[in-house]
Amino acid sequence: MSVRYGIVVLPTQRWSSAVDSWRFADEAGFEHAWTLDHLMWRDHRAGPWFSALPVLSAAAVSTRRVHLGTLVASPNFRHPVTLAKEMMTLDDVSGGRAICGIGSGAYGYDAEVLGMAPLSPRVRAERLVEFTDLLDRLLRHAVTTYRGSHYEAVEAHLRPGCVQRPRLPLAVAASGPSGLRATASYADIWVTNGPSRKFRPQRFEESVRALPNRLEALSEACRTVQRDPSTIRRLVLAGQQFGGALDSPAALAELSGSLAEIGVTDLVVFWPGADDAASSRRLATLEGLAATLSAELRDGASA
Repeated sequence: MSVRYGIVVLPTQRWSSAVDSWRFADEAGFEHAWTLDHLMWRDHRAGPWFSALPVLSAAAVSTRRVHLGTLVASPNFRHPVTLAKEMMTLDDVSGGRAICGIGSGAYGYDAEVLGMAPLSPRVRAERLVEFTDLLDRLLRHAVTTYRGSHYEAVEAHLRPGCVQRPRLPLAVAASGPSGLRATASYADIWVTNGPSRKFRPQRFEESVRALPNRLEALSEACRTVQRDPSTIRRLVLAGQQFGGALDSPAALAELSGSLAEIGVTDLVVFWPGADDAASSRRLATLEGLAATLSAELRDGASA
């Protein structure tokens, strides 16, 4: 088994420049392309940062086959009712290629800018469970009424509904017990950016060695809700906990092979930033991968 490849394009460029990256992902044969859904992110606070859903809609009309998604939408500034409406619209604009990635929403700028008080990990986990439950209902049904501890919906209409049936895929980033149960109950894809909750930079080899414990925790959560663990995809976002992944084609091949061996189905890498000292080397690795994927795409089309 080989992994499916995806790519993250940060929303930092004007569309006239950014469109080339999205078209590259589409034409090169990547399975999915994503952008981050934040109001601002880490070191980019003083620089350009655009809104995720308009960027994805622009990508939808500029591409033809690649799936498009948020990695991940945050409950810090999203509500399930409005997010469901926007994702349904993206699914329509893209012709059924939208994926909705969601997470618990760590405390940071997205919460601070709205004047939110910090939430405990337990409350954030409870909020994610509710968010996922309500979002699943909204995307499946034309009219939804819901009352929870964190969210309400009163006759929320979602028509005509998703192009993908019974709804577009949900990708949930979770690591704790309640989040994994929500993932097992509702998600089509589980998302992890590494084994460490502290997001410390480390080499990809170290992270791969620690991932089986996370994968087994997900499988156990699936068994708890009586779901076959093989029915959920497992996506690794190779950020700073997977250092060196794009240093060379050999490194990327080693990572993808190691992940496939332990049951990971999807590998997502970041488009190299222009200010990245190693960007030319990493871009060359991506271009090599793209050549392989596009050849496989052509072979599949001609078969």
